[in-house]
Amino acid sequence: MNQKKEVIIVGGGFAGISAAKVLRNTEWNVTIIDKKNHHLFQPLLYQVATAALSPGDIAMPIRAIFSKDRNIRTILGEVIKINVNENSLILKTGEEKFFDYLILAPGAEYHYFGNNDWANYAPGLKTIDNALDIREQILISLEKADQIQNRDARKPFLRYVIIGAGPTGVETAGAISEIAKRNMMRDFKNINPEDTEIFLIEAGQRVLNGYTPDLSQRAKEDLEKMGIKVLLNTKVTGINKDGVQTDSQFFETPNIVWAAGVTASPLIGALGMETDKTGRLKVNPNLTVKGSDSIFVIGDAAYIEDEQGNSVPALAPAALQMGRYVGKMIKNGADVRNSVPFRYTDKGTMATIGRAKAVADIRGLKFRGFFAWLLWSVIHIFFLIGFRNRFRVFAEWVWHYITFKRGVRLITGRKSV
Repeated sequence: MNQKKEVIIVGGGFAGISAAKVLRNTEWNVTIIDKKNHHLFQPLLYQVATAALSPGDIAMPIRAIFSKDRNIRTILGEVIKINVNENSLILKTGEEKFFDYLILAPGAEYHYFGNNDWANYAPGLKTIDNALDIREQILISLEKADQIQNRDARKPFLRYVIIGAGPTGVETAGAISEIAKRNMMRDFKNINPEDTEIFLIEAGQRVLNGYTPDLSQRAKEDLEKMGIKVLLNTKVTGINKDGVQTDSQFFETPNIVWAAGVTASPLIGALGMETDKTGRLKVNPNLTVKGSDSIFVIGDAAYIEDEQGNSVPALAPAALQMGRYVGKMIKNGADVRNSVPFRYTDKGTMATIGRAKAVADIRGLKFRGFFAWLLWSVIHIFFLIGFRNRFRVFAEWVWHYITFKRGVRLITGRKSV
């Protein structure tokens, strides 16, 4: 009897899970390796950070996703080395694993442009730990502000700085505005919502730079109507425990969120191959690495251009398409070297700004306001894995919309008060 061939997938994000789903119940043995035991729906991570959702609403154990698939197993571990010529990889435990095909989908992490110490004071939003740390900091600051009688001494704890005006930054700023100016203030008797300051700092010329100028301008106007001060063409030059220094002024605050830039996983750089400025590996048209027909790089870690010569964005829809493309190629036993090149289908972009406020560009059709927000909500619920998660998120959003109350406001001791 022929031994089953081995496919190893590194990373349990959108790309890795998408590839594994195509390969379920096939002749291939599939092993998923991830440093975390769960698949995380990152687009809603900011809602965990702002106390709208619980971690379990947007995450699911990888084992649970594939519990009925006998040919798929999961390993909680970290890959530290890949031997391209030997078709093997080394885990942090020292164990070596061999493969017939390797799918690298390790994702990305926040990039602090050489200032790695900033991460201690300005966490990004890539993991549940990040989100819970930010949530705890926001709640602790509100508690401290409520105990301070002097208005000037209270101000730093009611000041929030979000660095980076991409979708994550815009969505986080909008959510914090709803917390600080409406949702929670009824519970704090000594805080005036008018004392709250929220700054969204962007080094570029506009918010949501990947969107059309008219949608970008609409998003900026909506943010400003919500009381958020949008600072464009403003460069951050320093971050410490006391606050944020820009090229024009200092913002004293412990409440800082980093959403300014990402870089591919260090595992990709360890391959020693050509990357773009964000560390994404420049792959072949069929998503293989240079010099190999058995190693693929997909998702946020892959750099490839579309038919117009534009780089495929590091977004969930692109990751899902890459995962399906590689999964089908392996499943169908295609000749990798002569395979049809990957083609990205742009199905549109969207970002929510706040309650009943969003912008969307769906294949040239532009939507704003309530309809865009409703569209955003439906699509995000649809892409959550598992009926239970979809139901819980829908229920939380309906409750929040009706009552204006955030559901998860517990301080659990992750940070010192």
